[in-house]
Amino acid sequence: MFDIHGAPSKSKVKNSLKIVIVGCGKVGATLTEQLYLEGHDITLIDMNPDRLAALTDIYDVMGIAGNGASYKVQQEAGIETADLIIAVTDMDELNLLCCTVAKRAGHCQAIARVRTPEYSDEVGYLKEKLELAMIINPEREAAQEIARVLSIPMALSVNPFAGGRVEMVRFKVPDDNILVGESLAQIGSLVSRQVLLCVVERDGQVYIPDGRFVIRRGDMVSFIASMKSARMFFDRIGIRTHVVRTAMLIGGGKAAYYLGKRLLDNGIAVKIIEKSRERCEMLSEILPDAIIINGDGTDAELLREEGLGSVDAFIPLTGLDEENILLTLHAADVSNAKAITKVKRNTFHNVINKLELGSVVYPKYITAEAIIAYVRGWSVARDNSNIETLYHMFDSRVEAIEFNVGENSHVTDIRLKDLKKKDNLLIACISRNGSTIIPGGLDVIKAGDSVVIVTTHTGFQTIDDILL
Repeated sequence: MFDIHGAPSKSKVKNSLKIVIVGCGKVGATLTEQLYLEGHDITLIDMNPDRLAALTDIYDVMGIAGNGASYKVQQEAGIETADLIIAVTDMDELNLLCCTVAKRAGHCQAIARVRTPEYSDEVGYLKEKLELAMIINPEREAAQEIARVLSIPMALSVNPFAGGRVEMVRFKVPDDNILVGESLAQIGSLVSRQVLLCVVERDGQVYIPDGRFVIRRGDMVSFIASMKSARMFFDRIGIRTHVVRTAMLIGGGKAAYYLGKRLLDNGIAVKIIEKSRERCEMLSEILPDAIIINGDGTDAELLREEGLGSVDAFIPLTGLDEENILLTLHAADVSNAKAITKVKRNTFHNVINKLELGSVVYPKYITAEAIIAYVRGWSVARDNSNIETLYHMFDSRVEAIEFNVGENSHVTDIRLKDLKKKDNLLIACISRNGSTIIPGGLDVIKAGDSVVIVTTHTGFQTIDDILL
């Protein structure tokens, strides 16, 4: 059993890259923090000198004020010798142009943030023709995460691995639950071997538990399982689930469009409340099966009239974090709806946690994690053992990483109980030929497997990094 006090020490990657980031907004700032702490050489470009100063004053990075699509500005940023450019300004076209200029000026990989729904159906074409390594869409990614949580409403978060065949599910242990007072060894007799409890947060401390660990009420527990096994686990421990059939969304922006479309495709009735009449008319055209209401989603009387008291799911997606938080608190007072809150900023993260909002989605972190997973994996792709998926958990104190295992790996064909692994680390799942294994000590990892590791270490690039 491992007890981690506070944030883990930050380790630097072995293969440092030279990275140019265009755009110092919320996503750009998050990427700067994460990639800098992992040891990469960062140069920032932004039109706003104040935004640049806010980051260059904190991190040892270079900042250039100017248009990121300008060849001259990119030259000044060292694009000719850069390994990667990441364009995350608020303008899709500018991001694509930045990447196009960079590809012609140097020999770097390129990642662009593209949010417009019209472009989302052309991602494959744009990637191929513009030779982009990745196109990332924060609103679409956030919508997918929200839809996953609604598939298991009793969960606080649901993160997919192995192509969606298994999920990392987080929930809070109720006061009178049968898990309270039981050790993990005892819990194992209550649940299927296809469920593995991986991480527990308690009183601000994070534990990677062993069989002796005893669950207490209020613990935040993350486990890995298939969707079917996760539902069975909740049923066996007495946390009753329900199917979400109706959802109310507040705000009709891009995130509402992506989420509304996803929920409608899943057979969920969708109602969207949006202030702008023009936007309502547009939503009515692109989401003809949704009910679109032109009104103020912060009006308690309007929410009551539109059925907040009986809706299964409530998701505030306005542009203001404060509104989203207050709407979630109001929904908790007047309904039993599963609420999911979108938060753009992380300035008051500790305060938000104390409000017990339940499921909270941070689009900028979803975007950053996808890009960091690519950066780590690409920098060692020649070893044929790279990262498929990466999630930061519990305020980045824990990482859950899915590795593709290559032929040259040193962890293959050895029983897990005989592997000389680092501490604070758990091998949570093995995916092989389309099937998944919740491993025990006698299982082995084989070349071609996909393996999920849960650890408090940071900076792992290949599966071999788990070894001492």
